[in-house]
Order: sequence, then structure tokens, then C-alpha cells
Amino acid sequence: MRFNPTPVAAIFSALLALSAASVQAGEAVADVPAREGSSLMSRATLSLQTAVDDAMGLIGVSYKRGGTSPETGFDCSGFVGHVFREGMGLILPRTSREISKEGEAIKKSELQPGDLVFFNTMRRTFSHVGIYLGEGQFIHSPRAGGKVRIESMREAYWAKRYEGARRVSME
Repeated sequence: MRFNPTPVAAIFSALLALSAASVQAGEAVADVPAREGSSLMSRATLSLQTAVDDAMGLIGVSYKRGGTSPETGFDCSGFVGHVFREGMGLILPRTSREISKEGEAIKKSELQPGDLVFFNTMRRTFSHVGIYLGEGQFIHSPRAGGKVRIESMREAYWAKRYEGARRVSME
């Protein structure tokens, strides 16, 4: 079952406030300019929204092994790295396995939009990564011949291969 991305913008509007609440006081939000009278929370929300907009704007970009750019294509970790770098100013490690060591491990029941979700797709732990969107949906660059897309974590394929999630803070 494929997810229709049209209602995703509405999901994010409703969930952005919840996501921004996870940002702790004193954390810096990289590459988001401070505006007079703007709070850290509003800058974090803007940063998260920028990342989400960037990810959604990349739907349809082709998969390319080792790919890290929308012009040439993405593999899963290249896609996640690009979104976090361009949208939030965060530099993540290059591979999904290395990314799986970043941030804080969270339970599936604690997932919030922007969290990273990991799967075992190659008989190796943490061999695939995507970005959680809310309501059981995630966006990722799936495999050779595929394109960046949104899928449900409830689909049997993904549910069976789910390995965990991480929340990467904006430090």
C-alpha cells in the first residue's frame, strides 16, 4: 500500500508544535538566523519545517548507491544527510549504521516527526534509514530502481524489519 503524500502537509502542521517541544533550552539551531524577538523554540520550529519541506520536495528523486544530492540521486543515508544538513544545519555521518549511533535512542511509541527510523533490509543491522513523518509514515530513498517516497511503517515488509529509532538533537 502506497501512501498519498497530499495530506502530509496537514499532518506536519498539526505535529510541528509537538516536535518543537523536544528542543531543550540552551540548544543552538544551526544555520537558522536569529530574528529580533524570535525565541529558540520558534527558530527550532522553523528549522524543522525547513527540513520537512526539503524532504517533501525531494519525493521522486531517483535512488543512486552512494548518492548524496538531488541532482545525481540518493541512497538512504545520503537522503537523510542532505535533508538534515540543508534543512537544519546538522551534519550526520555518512552511513545508516554510523547514523544509528547518533542522538538518543527512543521507543517506537515515542516517535515524533523528524526522528530517524532504522530497518534491517540487507541482513545487517541498521542497514536502512528514513525520516519519520508522523502517523506511522516515513520518507526515504528505498533501493536501486526506486525513488524517494513516503511509506507506512505498518506495511508488513517494514514492520518486520524495523530496528529502532533515534532523535538527533539540534546542538
